[in-house]
Amino acid sequence: MTRANGLKSGLVGMATLLLLAACVGGPDGGGRVSNRAPAPQAEGPATDAPVPAAGGRIGTGSVKVALVVPLSGPGSAVGAAMRNAAELAIEDFQKPDLQILVKDDRGAPDGAREAAQAAVADGAELVLGPLFAANVQAAAGVVRAAGKPLIAFSTDAGVAARGTYLLSFLPQAEVDRVVDESVASGRKSFAAMIPDSSYGNAVEAQFREAVARKGARLVAIERYPVGNPAPAIGRLGGLITGPAAQADALFLPDTPDGLATVAPALTKAGFAPGRVRPIGTAVWNDPRVFALPALQGGWFAAPDAAGFNGFSQRYQARFGAVPPRVATLAYDAVSLMAALSRQFGSQRFADTTLTNPSGFSGVDGTFRFRPDGPSDRALAVYEIRSGAPTIVSPAPRTLGPSGT
Repeated sequence: MTRANGLKSGLVGMATLLLLAACVGGPDGGGRVSNRAPAPQAEGPATDAPVPAAGGRIGTGSVKVALVVPLSGPGSAVGAAMRNAAELAIEDFQKPDLQILVKDDRGAPDGAREAAQAAVADGAELVLGPLFAANVQAAAGVVRAAGKPLIAFSTDAGVAARGTYLLSFLPQAEVDRVVDESVASGRKSFAAMIPDSSYGNAVEAQFREAVARKGARLVAIERYPVGNPAPAIGRLGGLITGPAAQADALFLPDTPDGLATVAPALTKAGFAPGRVRPIGTAVWNDPRVFALPALQGGWFAAPDAAGFNGFSQRYQARFGAVPPRVATLAYDAVSLMAALSRQFGSQRFADTTLTNPSGFSGVDGTFRFRPDGPSDRALAVYEIRSGAPTIVSPAPRTLGPSGT
């Protein structure tokens, strides 16, 4: 589908079909899926994107929306790329009736609060951003007090709330998708090894819920200090190793760096991925993970990254640099605002418009905002085969009822 064709798409219910470039973000915006499908990009703010002057405006339309990102301080390189992506979205949308007020949050809560105050004072009807959880909380207090909605880019579901929506791929959705597909393929008994980290805390509760919801058996969950999985593997013992292993799937939600220690320890303990399928989240989407023997045949959930290719090509042609994966957050957000402004008039940013249960369809799949703030996403399931990922279950085109 071309960009032009995508923008001419009809409605899903009352929700506009958009040709977007959705994103997988690591904790608080770190990139987790890269330019290829599905090649990775390391987390962090590194980018060669041109750094624009702090603040400024993009577009000349009558509808004002603020973009709050770090253009100085921590994360400034990513913020610059997101500002560039917003400009690209305006260009791709062929000059919509939209004006983006770009505000620098300096990568800090105080800066985010001040940026939000300036955005409201300047007449912004909605605020896009910030990127980091603490900054989202600071900005949301200002924006919500003014009766305006905020669409943030953090992947910390804890900062979501009514009127504070998250445009990001949340790890909870990835957990649900890989567990659902595992059960559908015949896996009935699950074990887990989860690192003692904020990410581990976020996914453990969702894993327990997903296994229970599917009527599967939870054999055991072991937590381990980051970088030291051996004791946890020892405690699991025969539950995950040997021909009589009680689990037929092992959840391993660790980063590529963490898995570089976990996988060899599993192999040493006699773990056989042919008997107990390893499963994970989009943090697996990295060549270092694909090369690990203990994870061959493993499954993980992530977006179909093909849509990012077109965005990356246009971005490189326009700005002369490869965008960080999170740049698509700003591109998506601005494209969505432009489409809603065109389709829904005075109700463009109403809660009922933003939270339509049919959601919005983008290049990387369908997404929607829940009334309480988090988002649902349509994800693909990949299998690691001979050191490379292959889609075994494509991302669905429509989303089922939330929480099912």
